[in-house]
Amino acid sequence: MKRTYGYARVSDKDQNEDRQIKALIDAGVDERYILIDKQSGKDFNRSQYQILKAALREGDLLKIKSIDRLGRDYRQIISEWRDITQDIKADIKVLDMNMLDTTLHKDLLGTFISDLILQVLAYVAEQERQNIKQRQKEGIEIAKIKGKHLGRPKAEEPKEFEEVYNRWIDGKILAKEAMEELNLKRTTFYKLIKNRQ
Repeated sequence: MKRTYGYARVSDKDQNEDRQIKALIDAGVDERYILIDKQSGKDFNRSQYQILKAALREGDLLKIKSIDRLGRDYRQIISEWRDITQDIKADIKVLDMNMLDTTLHKDLLGTFISDLILQVLAYVAEQERQNIKQRQKEGIEIAKIKGKHLGRPKAEEPKEFEEVYNRWIDGKILAKEAMEELNLKRTTFYKLIKNRQ
C-alpha cells in the first residue's frame, strides 16, 4: 500500500515546527506519518529522518515544506534526493516549489527541469547555512570586543568550599562526600578545583 509521509525540521529545540506541520496536514499528510527533527540541516544524521528513510518504499510519497527543511548541504541534498527517487523509487513533493514534484515530471524534460531547480535550491540552502555561520561568528567577535561573557555562567565557589576543599585535599573525606556537603554536581566540583590550580 502506497503511503504519504511528511518531514519537518527546525534547527534547534527552541524553534517551532507548527507552520511546517500545518502545511503538511493541509497538503493531505496524515499527522501520524509526519516525522520531525529538531536538529541542524548540516548533515542527514538525524534520527527521525533516518527512520523516515528506512520506512520509505517504492511508490510512497514524501512531502516537505521547502527544500531547506530537507537539509542545508548542497551535495548531500542532491545525494539524498537521488537515493529516494532513484534507488528507493519513492516520490518527493516540495510544497513551496511546484516544479519539485517528482509525481508530475516523469519524462526526460521534466526530470531535467526538476534536477536543475533542485540544484539551484540546494545551492541556495547551503549558502544560507554558510551565511548563518558567518553572522554567528561576527556576533561572537563583537560580543567579545564589548567584553560580554559568552556561554554558561562561571560556577562560583560556595562560602564553605575552602574548608571542605581542604579536608578533601588532606584525605579526611572522599570527593563524593565533599560534593554532597557542598551540594555540587561532579562536573561543577571538579571545575572549581581546576580553577584553583
